Amino acid sequence: MKRFQYIFRSVLLVFSMSFTHNIQAAQTSSDIYGDSMQISLLTCGPGHEIYSLYGHTAIRFQDLRNHQDLVINYGIFSFRQKYFILRFIFGLTDYEMGIIPYEDFYEEYKSEGRWVKEQTLNLSPQDKQNIALAIDKNYMPENRTYRYNYFYDNCTTRARDILINNMNGFIDYHGYQHFTSSYREEIHQWNKQHQWAKWGNDLLLGLKADRPLSMEERQFLPDSLSHDFQHAIVNYGHGKTKKLVSKSSYLLSPTPTSNIEDNDFFNKLTPNILILFVIVIIITSTVLQRKARCYYILTFSVLWLVTGLCGFILTAMIFSQHPTVSLNLQIFILNPLNLLLLFPKIRNKRNYQLLIISCYAIGCIGSFFQTFADGIQLLAFVLLITSVMSFRVAQKQHQLL
Repeated sequence: MKRFQYIFRSVLLVFSMSFTHNIQAAQTSSDIYGDSMQISLLTCGPGHEIYSLYGHTAIRFQDLRNHQDLVINYGIFSFRQKYFILRFIFGLTDYEMGIIPYEDFYEEYKSEGRWVKEQTLNLSPQDKQNIALAIDKNYMPENRTYRYNYFYDNCTTRARDILINNMNGFIDYHGYQHFTSSYREEIHQWNKQHQWAKWGNDLLLGLKADRPLSMEERQFLPDSLSHDFQHAIVNYGHGKTKKLVSKSSYLLSPTPTSNIEDNDFFNKLTPNILILFVIVIIITSTVLQRKARCYYILTFSVLWLVTGLCGFILTAMIFSQHPTVSLNLQIFILNPLNLLLLFPKIRNKRNYQLLIISCYAIGCIGSFFQTFADGIQLLAFVLLITSVMSFRVAQKQHQLL
């Protein structure tokens, strides 16, 4: 990393000296070195790992005169970090900015079979210098680490901000038609072929993930930022405007992907199929609860255990730094209170049974205000109905006694 910081600063020094010389030169003289400095937005296609399903964004910094070609990457992390998974879930993961040779970047994405699109930015020499200085400052050891947030502060938003915040003009997206969508709908475009990843995201995301987004908020996804940049206009005032992107091309073209994972049993067993199977068991055991009491208790004990443990996860997410997971109405269905139903003295209490029924009822109502994970809404209504049925049976038995 130190070697590339030295290379980058050397390029920056030469560029700054050239830029100063050009300012002092006559107005008719051409900015030769400014033309040899090229800054591009790199947008990368999705990978096969869960963390790479949504693509990636980087910045390409080229000094054509001195044959320097570097990539600025804000998506560097390591699974070796202590408690990485827990830290990621609770929004406490630190990512780093890195500078790597373009050749290494290219070969990595080529080996992974992922496409890479380059959009060359239509920048003035002053804009290029401002961006280069900002990148150099950002790459200082005390500045290169940042607290990652999937929706608000990620590799794409970091790349966008360091580009547009260091340009003299105002970026105008007004001419581009914007379709209203939510965080959940945006990520569904990329994980819909990965049913379990989609289900897990929908399970953890709460009510705030369904609110309408502004155009800038949609730019947390690499492809959204790329589309917006392609249609963006730089407004310098006094009627002077120009397109933000001067040219666009694929460095690695998209290729048809074979759905090898579709042959896997785990991928054939979708969340909807599994939950439908569970619902059939729940209904059967409820209908037979008088004749097969042991089967009923065993079925619901497993159900209470699983939903209760899931409820603990959703409860823990309340304390996450991710703003979109704190208010999750699915917690009324996947409820930690269900664990107490494992104890006969508690589940036989009338007031506790009514409390659980009330939670299920609130969850059913909440499913009309929040998008639940596949199958959870149906599960909520089934649990509500079966709980009411079991409550009535219990009350009749109590009256007979």
